[in-house]
Amino acid sequence: MSEPTRESGAPLLRIERLSLALPEGADRLYAVDNVSYDLTAGEILCVVGESGSGKSMTANALMGLLPSGVRVAQGRALFDGQDVLAMDELSHRALRGRRIGMIFQEPMTALNPLMRVGEQIAEVFEAHDLLTPRARKERALALLEEVRLPDPTSALRAYPFELSGGQRQRVMIAMALALEPELLIADEPTTALDVTTQAQILHLVKDLQARRGMAVMFITHDFGVVAEIADRVCVMREGKIVEMGEAREVLDHPRHDYTRALIDAIPADVVAAVGRPADVLAAVERPGGAIPPQRDGTQSTPLLSVSGLDKVYRTSGGWFQPKREVVALDGIGFSLGKGETLGIVGESGSGKSTLGRCIVGLNRPDSGEIRLDGVDLSALEGRALRAHRRRIQMVFQDPYASLNPRIRVGMAIAQGPIANGVPKAEALAQARALLATVGLDGGAAERYPHEFSGGQRQRIGIARALALNPELIVADEAVSALDVSIQAQVLKLLDDLKRELDLSLLFITHDLRVAAQICDRLIVMQKGRIVEHGSAREIFNSPQHPYTRELLEAIPGRRDAPAPVTATAGVL
Repeated sequence: MSEPTRESGAPLLRIERLSLALPEGADRLYAVDNVSYDLTAGEILCVVGESGSGKSMTANALMGLLPSGVRVAQGRALFDGQDVLAMDELSHRALRGRRIGMIFQEPMTALNPLMRVGEQIAEVFEAHDLLTPRARKERALALLEEVRLPDPTSALRAYPFELSGGQRQRVMIAMALALEPELLIADEPTTALDVTTQAQILHLVKDLQARRGMAVMFITHDFGVVAEIADRVCVMREGKIVEMGEAREVLDHPRHDYTRALIDAIPADVVAAVGRPADVLAAVERPGGAIPPQRDGTQSTPLLSVSGLDKVYRTSGGWFQPKREVVALDGIGFSLGKGETLGIVGESGSGKSTLGRCIVGLNRPDSGEIRLDGVDLSALEGRALRAHRRRIQMVFQDPYASLNPRIRVGMAIAQGPIANGVPKAEALAQARALLATVGLDGGAAERYPHEFSGGQRQRIGIARALALNPELIVADEAVSALDVSIQAQVLKLLDDLKRELDLSLLFITHDLRVAAQICDRLIVMQKGRIVEHGSAREIFNSPQHPYTRELLEAIPGRRDAPAPVTATAGVL
């Protein structure tokens, strides 16, 4: 069947009064409710909204990937004049990849862990019966070069787990571009990436779009990303479009309260003032400014003291892979005062999460000391070690992965106290009280993890961490996958709990915008070492190390400097 010819000036994609019905018993009738918009060739449209806004559902409908139970209730989706929603599976399969490409949020779940990267890219051509096996391999290498992987020949032979998060996302972009589609759908492709990798991916998408003349539908919850990449913006809430317009107009003059709330959820003082010290200083000294006042916890007896901490990861190698050593921690030392929040900031592979896992006892360092109230935890064993470990608890990045899907959340929170001798009935009563403390109904104790939103699950993770009455909470990327408005709520909750319960907080993040909202002091890590240490004010006002300046410059939404484009290999 010949492809229809689009009229001159007509949009490449036209969504007309689309409604997608949710299954019976859902919290609303429609995932997408009477939505209409156009997308022209060579344009980047950002579709913005929180989780549950429906922003990804239209993309899923275009790709024929609607979840079970969700159906098209009305409307059309015209791609080059053809209604893709009315296509049979064979026609849809021919369209996917070839004319419409998609980049998913989490490449580790979208890539096959048992196949080498080159084989997975070549499979795109094989599925459409294109090119010879040799030509497929050559084209795969060329695509990896085009998305600027640092060592494309090695990446071609690598498995996904051997690449960093940013490198895996570049592989996904290469696969999406393999058949030179006219429309590229990017569904939250930078959400879980550190700021410098995020900046590189955004610049790469924009550069490839300009060179290839593609239309891009970029789905995000972050208005910083919108400022960086969008031509036009479509703001969605609860399945409906609440605002649409040119990017600059929406950013500078938002009309809808919800749009203003999303923009206000970003610490704009920090984003706008990066690189202009006088403005930063004004922001941090103004009452209610984005950055907390300095409280130097080192003046009192530290709760936590780390010195000379080393950790090296080693692989034994194999027939095709050499032995590798990766230095995750190299002579790390710092202290954390009682009641203080210390931020650990750095890119993926900087060693910041390894540091957190060593402190809570999930990893053992090769050398060095971790002292809690003067007691060296590495010298303890058995019951003595368990008694001190109760005093340090962790909030993980992905609460869904860290919660057992088969256990009700009340019991998940109560397990720690029960294991430490608290009677079951008392522990469950405490769990319900903790759920109320973190802003959830006590009845939530009887529900399972999948029945909660991402922000609610993170509140459950915080309640579980509080169950053993700890003195120190280690929060490892605890808000990185959340919408900006939910991020702000969880950050406020952590800060309120810290003050109410006199907790100390070690806050691990890749996002300096987030660190600015909650931390008293910051430690900047790169390749296992501390490269800068100071108050939040000092780091933002006068960064001393080039790497710190690079992190600041990579914050999405900066208007005074382009994003870096050089690919980095990173530490795995």
